Amino acid sequence: MFVSLQHYTFFFNYYNLFQSASQRLRGVAQGDGPSGRDFLARKYPTPKSLRGAILLSPPYPHLMNSTLESMCPFLPKLSAYNVLSACACRQIFMTNRELWQNALVQIELGTSEASFRTWFRNTDIASRDGGTVHVAVPSKIVKEWLVEKHHKLILKALRGLDSSIRTVEYAVHRSVAAPAERKSPRAQVPENAALDLQSLYIDKRDNLNPRYTFETFVVGPFNELAHAASKAILERPGLAYNPLFIYGSTGHGKTHLIQAVGNYFKKLHANKKVLYVTSERFSIDYINAVRAGHANNFKDQYRQYDVLIMDDVQFIANTEKTQEELFHLFNAMRDNNKQIVFSSDKHPALLMGLEERLKGRFGAGMIAEIPEPDVESRIAIIRAKIEQHGFSIPEDIIQYIAENLRGNIRELEGVLNMIVCKSQLKGKTVSQTDVRALIKHNVKPSRGVSVDEVVRRIAQYYDIAEKSIYEKTRKKEVVKPRQIIMYMLREEFSVSYPSIGEKLGGRDHTTVIHSCEKIKEEMKSNIALEQELDHIRTLIHA
Repeated sequence: MFVSLQHYTFFFNYYNLFQSASQRLRGVAQGDGPSGRDFLARKYPTPKSLRGAILLSPPYPHLMNSTLESMCPFLPKLSAYNVLSACACRQIFMTNRELWQNALVQIELGTSEASFRTWFRNTDIASRDGGTVHVAVPSKIVKEWLVEKHHKLILKALRGLDSSIRTVEYAVHRSVAAPAERKSPRAQVPENAALDLQSLYIDKRDNLNPRYTFETFVVGPFNELAHAASKAILERPGLAYNPLFIYGSTGHGKTHLIQAVGNYFKKLHANKKVLYVTSERFSIDYINAVRAGHANNFKDQYRQYDVLIMDDVQFIANTEKTQEELFHLFNAMRDNNKQIVFSSDKHPALLMGLEERLKGRFGAGMIAEIPEPDVESRIAIIRAKIEQHGFSIPEDIIQYIAENLRGNIRELEGVLNMIVCKSQLKGKTVSQTDVRALIKHNVKPSRGVSVDEVVRRIAQYYDIAEKSIYEKTRKKEVVKPRQIIMYMLREEFSVSYPSIGEKLGGRDHTTVIHSCEKIKEEMKSNIALEQELDHIRTLIHA
């Protein structure tokens, strides 16, 4: 049967597509290059209508089948409407490396990016024994995780490529080198060559730190919404998600992400202006301008920018005039389709001392939280940091750090810096005992203390009945300890306001917020209260 050149071209185009995807997956498995998901998404975006599905199918199915049969007469007839099936004719020619690379394409689509990069990097097929595939992994931790969490997904992906595969076994192969352990040849640098230090300095014109970019920002399940929203505003600045409000506890990556927005925008639009400023700097600039009689100059200075990024907006609470000026600046920029980005440690609705009109405007765009990173994300962050150092840390130590340092990424980075320093001083890799000692002496302990235990210990401290804390009484000797319990649960253990209210007698969350803020205000002028709280902290964590 005559087969046109068009159909041969069609087949080989898709053959080359999967070859290219496999090459990208090889890069991911070795710790470099864009992901297979990103590559496929760029080559063939997800069809939004049947038009896309038609484009992925050949015009003459019977000719396509004939083409494949003529090339692979020993194979059963293939479906012309399934592009992946076109690659089945390579099944018996696939090496172990090719089989694993093609399987990784399917595995990546079935898991998160952070999980894929964390657990499937430096893996490969070591051998095949009949229907059993032996997968080589770099450590015992990775082996246990793949068995417990991803075994079904791996088996399904492999059987989709080769139906003769019946089971998968995992074995630790130390020869599979980690990226930090692979030493690439360094280019010779002349002795007197000038070092480019500009990339290390903050640009005084926009206050942006050049190290804070999307490339160095580790994305995981805990921050993928905030990351996606940040990328979205760059496609339509001033129109999509204006303002963007990102909140979360300290050390969760808010500053890195919002500055990445500024750096990317500056690179994308060289002729436009962007400014990163803390709310404290904004407030000081305003006060100085008013005192000098240059209030109009202040307005003109801030309204010239196309993108305004304000960090830690919670610090302008209870500053009436500064809030009023921010309100007018917000309206002026939004009316001119200029992008505004805010960050805070709390949701705008929970910011005490902030005017309602500002709260309403903060919530008019997109609000995204960056909560505490999960274990997988912390492992990915640790690996990214040690790669930046050009250093190597054993897998068991990485796992130990990720499991024992929760929440604050800055603390995690600080411990890594100490490990690198200690390792260089000793001239050898630090042990898990060394790491345990570093964490114990340099990081605040976070024990899992129950609400009931906190209530009991504070009730004992003030010598009152434990049950009185839960009652609706307004006795002075009970009200103060109850407020301190609410404050400690919030500040020391990050329990949500509604949860605190529910556990302490079914109180409304606004009552809890009021109690916490009252204790904070009283601490500013009451040294005795501050000492009491220090004693209570010691008592709780003892």
